[in-house]
Amino acid sequence: MIWLISFVVLLVLFYYKAIKPLSYWKERGVPHKKALPLIGNSAVLIHKKKSFLEYVEDLYNDFPNERYYGTHQFSKPVLYVRDLDLIKSITVKNFDQFIDHNNFVVENVDSLFQKNLLNLKGQTWRDMRATLSPSFTSSKMKTMFLLFSECAQQFVEYFEKKKETVINVEMKDILTRFTNDAIASTAFGFKCDSLKEQENEFYTMGKKATNFGGTRLLLMSALGLFPLLQKVIKVDIIPQSVSTFFRRVIKETIDSRENGELVRHDMIHLLLEARKGRIIRDEPETAETEFAAVQESNIHHGKPPKLELTDEDITAQALVFFFGGFDTSSTLLSFMSYELALNPEVQERLQVEIDDTLNECDGSLTYNALQTMKYMDMVVSETLRKWPPGFQLDRRCVKDYVVEPVKPHEKAFTIEKGSMVIIPAIGIHRDPQHFENPNKFDPERFNDENKTKIKPYSYLPFGSGPRNCIGK
Repeated sequence: MIWLISFVVLLVLFYYKAIKPLSYWKERGVPHKKALPLIGNSAVLIHKKKSFLEYVEDLYNDFPNERYYGTHQFSKPVLYVRDLDLIKSITVKNFDQFIDHNNFVVENVDSLFQKNLLNLKGQTWRDMRATLSPSFTSSKMKTMFLLFSECAQQFVEYFEKKKETVINVEMKDILTRFTNDAIASTAFGFKCDSLKEQENEFYTMGKKATNFGGTRLLLMSALGLFPLLQKVIKVDIIPQSVSTFFRRVIKETIDSRENGELVRHDMIHLLLEARKGRIIRDEPETAETEFAAVQESNIHHGKPPKLELTDEDITAQALVFFFGGFDTSSTLLSFMSYELALNPEVQERLQVEIDDTLNECDGSLTYNALQTMKYMDMVVSETLRKWPPGFQLDRRCVKDYVVEPVKPHEKAFTIEKGSMVIIPAIGIHRDPQHFENPNKFDPERFNDENKTKIKPYSYLPFGSGPRNCIGK
């Protein structure tokens, strides 16, 4: 009898946890992808039949006439939004109802990941973003330009020494080494040469920190869906060896700065200045050539909040700078190299602009000279359109939001508090309704005449609204 009762209880639990959630979108009249118990629509990812980018793009193309559609990430319902007006409503007009990103870590677990800007919630995020925003203005980047330039020169000199021979390289590998050195220098005050010293500690730890593929990605997704599980097993998103290394590096750097041993105009310097309340709040500015770099939202301006930045906070923000640039920038540069190889006429025109710019500044690139390179910006902008490293945006609903019907077959439904919302940027960027002949690499989409014709909210390489990427 006990076995029978136990079996019935298990059946009931299985039904409510694995079967009933699958009817979530049908009950609300939302077009959706048929899902399987427990794994939802994630089978192709679990079996590695598609990349995550392909999965998101294919889902987008499965619903060409819909403004939104539902899926299941394991047993959790997820709403994908593809309508530009609805994207504007969620990310800008009704931002306060979608202020947070989706959960990856829970409170009191993995403090470094919990405290970084990407994962902070509500007012805590607002305060941190307002504190950090003055450190990320164009004028502050200008002060760090020399550090970037030194890393670029180091990169060039490594290959110039080998110019008598044919060199075969894996572009992603060498570009990851460049972005590692650039971020190590500008964010951590740590100088390294990852082309010469292939296994230096900063590079190997950076690779560990940013390896979110395969099993780790699925684990992060599962922990985001089942936060209580994370509390029980206490799995760190950032490996312990990595967090220990970065804490040590930041602590040593902060100590040397506060003891007056070193003054270096990098991100640690700016964060320490912010901690002391010494950051000057510049007017927001975006150069005419920086099409992809949207302007900072006005909500991040005004009187800075009274926020105490601890060493742990500074470490967490330096880490998010690392996460935001290490792999995304090298991915962008890799695809840009790929497209330049396939499109020699683009490569030749870009080379002419580079040569002309260097001649004008006697062979030593300056920040101001870089800002004048219109064709460079067009090439970068088109690469970000066709191959956006952030190929989907996520938001978490923090207050019920009603989606009113627009099309005849739609009916009103509520995005409930706690729901996950995804904006499939890759699908939008490659949609012929928004970009003619989208699979063609065409920087002319972003020339002075054409870029004014791009539909608002159809180009999202750095996100949209107040919670866009601070690294833009």
